[in-house]
Amino acid sequence: MENFKIDVDSDGIALVTFDVPGRSMNTITASVIRDLIELNDKIRKDDAIKGVVITSGKTSGFCAGADLGEMNERGVGGSSAPKTEEEKLRTQFERGFGLNTLYRNLETCGKPVAFALEGLALGGGLEFALAGHYRVAADNPKIKLGLPESKVGLLPGAGGTQRLPRLIGVQNAAMMILQGADKSPQEAKGLGFINEVVPAGKTVEAATAWVKSTLPWDYAKGPNPKSIAPWDVKGYRVKDGPFTPAGAMAAVGGNAMVSKQTNLNYPAQRNILSCIYEGMQVPIDAALRIESRYFIKTANTPQAKGMVRSLFVNMQALGKGGNRPEGIPTYDIKKVAVIGAGLMGAGIAYVQAKAGIETILLDVNQEGADKGKAYSQRIVDKDVSRGKITKEKGDALLALITPSTDYSLIKGADLVVEAVFENVALKAEVTKKAEAFLGENAVFGSNTSTLPITGLAEASARPKNFIGIHFFSPVERMGLVELIMGKETTAETQAKAIDYVIKIKKTPITVNDFRGFYTSRCFGTYPAEGVEMLMEGIAPAIIENVGRQCGMPMGPLEVSDSVGLDTALKIGKTNAELTQQDYKKDPRAAMLSWIVEDKGRVGRKAGKGYYEYGEDGKPTRIWPGISERVEVKVKECPPELKTELTKRYLFRQCIEVARCFEEGVITDPRDADVGSILAWGFAPYSGGCISYIDLFWGTKKFVEEADRLADTYGERFRPNKLLRDMAAKGETFYDRFGAKQKAAA
Repeated sequence: MENFKIDVDSDGIALVTFDVPGRSMNTITASVIRDLIELNDKIRKDDAIKGVVITSGKTSGFCAGADLGEMNERGVGGSSAPKTEEEKLRTQFERGFGLNTLYRNLETCGKPVAFALEGLALGGGLEFALAGHYRVAADNPKIKLGLPESKVGLLPGAGGTQRLPRLIGVQNAAMMILQGADKSPQEAKGLGFINEVVPAGKTVEAATAWVKSTLPWDYAKGPNPKSIAPWDVKGYRVKDGPFTPAGAMAAVGGNAMVSKQTNLNYPAQRNILSCIYEGMQVPIDAALRIESRYFIKTANTPQAKGMVRSLFVNMQALGKGGNRPEGIPTYDIKKVAVIGAGLMGAGIAYVQAKAGIETILLDVNQEGADKGKAYSQRIVDKDVSRGKITKEKGDALLALITPSTDYSLIKGADLVVEAVFENVALKAEVTKKAEAFLGENAVFGSNTSTLPITGLAEASARPKNFIGIHFFSPVERMGLVELIMGKETTAETQAKAIDYVIKIKKTPITVNDFRGFYTSRCFGTYPAEGVEMLMEGIAPAIIENVGRQCGMPMGPLEVSDSVGLDTALKIGKTNAELTQQDYKKDPRAAMLSWIVEDKGRVGRKAGKGYYEYGEDGKPTRIWPGISERVEVKVKECPPELKTELTKRYLFRQCIEVARCFEEGVITDPRDADVGSILAWGFAPYSGGCISYIDLFWGTKKFVEEADRLADTYGERFRPNKLLRDMAAKGETFYDRFGAKQKAAA
């Protein structure tokens, strides 16, 4: 066996070490499944084996679950293509049920099986352990034990939805699985799915001791009593099953919670509840078949396909430099200067120091620079008080940040990140001041959300080393960084910037220079469509509620308030000047001008915009004064209207993304999908804007529906030439632009 090593001691206890070669973490692959067949066979048939302890040969943990990258590449259950849909589903079920069968065979092998977990056990890894008869975990609160499949649109498919409820109760298990929540070893023991917690390094010893306590046993009499799962004992009943009062309440409450939290956009959550509910009513073998059917049903949804691809496969690839230019040596970032100690600069300084980077934080005066460092101090103090880090580590982090006004401290920096106000003249000034002390091969990055990078690079003596590095606020929480290539930016500069972003544990996407770049440009279409609806007389409450219900993090009017209505007005006027359009003739612009300039309502920061806000900064109600400007004509929202508004929101954003591809602003579907989710929260269940087109519609149907929307609501919905060409050829974006990803798969 390639992935398992077996050593049998003098007591007949087999120590099975799970160790996938060439990987830092064990995952369940096709190769592992083949070896499990052989392992099960040996455990059952080898009379020298009296009991089993299974552990990991990795220091990183026991097992992280199924290899979703392999699943994404091969499809559910394998790569062959049966002729009919029925054959496809049957094949998928047989292959998907295969792992369930292997785990069940281990569970019923008749010999006691204990798992020694020195590190994390997630997804199929935890399900592997749940098929054992005893589980020992190391006493380390950082160890994660859980079933996170729902986070990528799936449900546990190797016994998790059936064994966990039988071990810890339906309500506890349902909440844990629905949320994809991790538990520490002590929490897991309290719930009941870990039997024993011991000091690190002692798990194998403790697991072996338990197995030894079940011996000797005469296997001629039948299975060892300690090798029989509770649910295999005659008369077993689930303590809070569906026909008990507690179980009935859990079913009703669970459905209500799922409806409220997901707006029914995530099939996995609904299927998880159904799978648990149905499985608790039948014996375990039938329950496992029910689970496999629900797993296949869920995995074949566009939601699961999109989420696995974007939130797991693509994010992992980008986080490892999947969009990095080839043939350029890795650049080790050791020292970075941040110019501008405001909210963005202070956040950038913190994430750099957290990554171990020496950071110079510059501002116009020492008070401003010190205030910027104090931002990191507050985060560190909070983390220390919560036990997330030690005081010593916090002090070491803060020691890496030097607040100053002295630009000469830039000497020796590998990178400068300019994070001053969005003013071309100011940015040009600090660029020249910084480059006077910057090494010839160092990179200069400008943190800007709208100003063209090629124009900003005109102030640089080395435009080839100049790149846009667009962070999102708050920096310490937002996981994306948008890199913008100027006209003269080199591939080497891009590679260095990607290395920097990866080092600070963010996900980089790369786009080309254009007004608004990728994220700001496409994101702006969502609040813009909300204003279009407002001008049509649709009630603001409907506009906001449907925005949230279609998967966006907040309604479009609240988004506008958060960005700042005055900021939106300024950007609109600037764009009108650049495109030589009359801003005053745009009805939406007139609306914005009225609310900002006539009514003085600039958004959340002032406590008044489209919403009114309380002292805590939270919205209290939609401003009634909107009715002075627009007459509310639509006050009810039947299902067909909700569907139509949902299409308008999502299509508007996706069409703008398609235009970005046609114009060369963005060229990689992975960047587009991950960027749309992480930057502005585009319906995560879709897998991103491009996956929404490819998986939920297909380009042909998408173009047809977009034309209908354009005929009804305006040319902003009209598909571009690229979309029409792809529709005619039956192409997807991942087909047309995904050659690089396929080659790397």
